[in-house]
Amino acid sequence: MVIKRGFLTVAASFSVIFSWGQQRGSGPVGGRGEGGKSIYHDGWIDFNKNGVKDIFEDPARPVEQRIADLLGQMSLEEKTCQTATLYGYGRVLKDELPTPAWKNEVWKDGIANIDEHLNSVAGNAGAQTTLSYPFSRHAEAINTVQHWFIEQTRLGIPVDFTNEGIHGLNHDRATSLPAPIAIGSTWDRALVREAGDIVGREAKAPGYTNVYAPILDLARDPRWGRTLECYGEDPFLVAELGKQMTLGIQGEGVASTLKHYAVYSVPKGGRDGSVRTDPHVAPRELYQLYLYAFRRVIQEAHPLGVMSSYNDWDGVPITGSYYFLTELLRERFGFDGYVVSDSDAVEYLFTKHHVADSYKEAVRQVIEAGLNVRTTFTPPNVFIDPLRELVKEGSLSMKTLDRRVADVLRVKFRLGLFDRPYVDPKKADDVLKPGRTKDFMLRMARESVVLLKNDSSSAAAGQAAV
Repeated sequence: MVIKRGFLTVAASFSVIFSWGQQRGSGPVGGRGEGGKSIYHDGWIDFNKNGVKDIFEDPARPVEQRIADLLGQMSLEEKTCQTATLYGYGRVLKDELPTPAWKNEVWKDGIANIDEHLNSVAGNAGAQTTLSYPFSRHAEAINTVQHWFIEQTRLGIPVDFTNEGIHGLNHDRATSLPAPIAIGSTWDRALVREAGDIVGREAKAPGYTNVYAPILDLARDPRWGRTLECYGEDPFLVAELGKQMTLGIQGEGVASTLKHYAVYSVPKGGRDGSVRTDPHVAPRELYQLYLYAFRRVIQEAHPLGVMSSYNDWDGVPITGSYYFLTELLRERFGFDGYVVSDSDAVEYLFTKHHVADSYKEAVRQVIEAGLNVRTTFTPPNVFIDPLRELVKEGSLSMKTLDRRVADVLRVKFRLGLFDRPYVDPKKADDVLKPGRTKDFMLRMARESVVLLKNDSSSAAAGQAAV
């Protein structure tokens, strides 16, 4: 359903939300469990609708017990659906709100996350929606989608709503911060922590639960096209500011997903695109420079997410590397969240790096390596279908799949999605009221200014050098 701008269509938006709310609780699944009783109880939700408080539904139980109990109830179809992203309205999803046709889509068995939903992102005409603002309306719409997954799927596993946020939440009305290269120029830990607070707060209020930020890449070649997205060239600076941004975002109860792990910001001779394979980085540089910020931020700020990059290192694609995604990231650095792939990182194992002889083989390699969730701008079944085939034919063990799914569920439990899956629309407009961060934006912009001065001594030194 596409709702265009205008007075009548705004009213239609509210009508759809209201009618969906009226439908909830009217059927055997829609908000009701066995015996027609509501699934919403005092202090817990009957996600699987069986009329019993299962271990995974009990907030008093340890997270690992809840994960094990839920995994034991999940089918192959439900597990594989927790390994893929559904891009939101205007990207992949054609509907702003749930429709009856969703029962025929792969996400009828759930989904790991929905990215950029209803953010009216600039530059994408197809993503413009009347549901993005006011923020209370946005929160109601996100709640409506969350209601569908909780009430209309068999196990009711909540969705993690993700969005970009490297210089403010990626939303048409959120606070716009300076580009990361300017943020890095402030050299101000407290200021960046406050910026993280703002990003996390503005994500949480309208319903987002996971922010793709900060970027911990090093900008060591100014010819690289994404230099403006980095805090700078110094690994210590990047680690210090990245840590503060992560702490700020997660302090608001929202996951922070670091990117791009790893060795991503290394163009070949200043060139990018199709030539970005086999970055010329020696092992010492890898550990002392390019991995330094990731290690420190993971160990000191404990982010719940990491995005794996689409480049390789030493001939092995990062997203297909057990060494990078498991041995380094989890066993050595101690990361305990879930890993999403950067756009086409999975596909590139087959189409660009040529380490897999088919896309299906690429899917097997990334799951074996440690990837949890495939994220790119194509429908989730593109990844889910071959993954199911791999398990059924015995090419991928259920034990491996369970480990990957458990990481996703762990983050959802830690975010409180199984205990408090909905946001309060009444608070959203107040949290994001116009002008709320004007003074902060001006202060950060001023502190990011860099002045270069050519005095007489430096000019004379330059002439002497010539």
